Amino acid sequence: MDGLDSLRWDDHGLVTVVVQDRLTGEVRMLAHANRAAVEATLASGQAHFYSRSRRSLWRKGETSGNTIAVSSLWADCDGDALIYLSEPAGPSCHTGRTTCFFRRVAADGQAVDEDPGHARALFPHLWSELVARKAAEHTRSYTRTLLDSGPARLGDKVREEAGEFDQAIRAESSERVVSEAADVIYHLLVGLLSREVDLRAVQGELARRFGVSGLVEKASRKPV
Repeated sequence: MDGLDSLRWDDHGLVTVVVQDRLTGEVRMLAHANRAAVEATLASGQAHFYSRSRRSLWRKGETSGNTIAVSSLWADCDGDALIYLSEPAGPSCHTGRTTCFFRRVAADGQAVDEDPGHARALFPHLWSELVARKAAEHTRSYTRTLLDSGPARLGDKVREEAGEFDQAIRAESSERVVSEAADVIYHLLVGLLSREVDLRAVQGELARRFGVSGLVEKASRKPV
């Protein structure tokens, strides 16, 4: 029995596929795959789908160059849908947008394009807001003030916030722990932005460490 027989293919031999960024959690696109597309994805590590309009197998990026490397496949409880947990290279939507989900549905049911926004999880959304604040040179904000203060002042703020978090976990309420943790994370992100280090690079580094003992990882670091 083929392992893919455990999936519930519809009457057209298809399953629904959700493409999710493995680092940010963003949903990039939704498509369909037949058995051949799933097999090709598993064999190559590149996202393959089945086009219902063209009635043919296709690989993401074969014409645009915006490929999607797939690290793992996950089936839902019913077996009729898959997640391609992925590392996208470039935009995933044929319109050139990062994701296909850029139309917000309002209370009246109308779908309106969000320019330049799209459906994002918290950290990608926060990061994009910080990047926008950095670009808005003539708009004053706390983020802009921190960026303009220079690395020494920004480093002082990170240490200050870390000290307040330290005090909170030692002797204060859970609500204070949450508040101080949020302050530390925000200032860390601004610090990354000040050095033009993308949040994705940090997420990638954390992903690299999965399955590795922290003691082993620390011992393997090269001296600065």
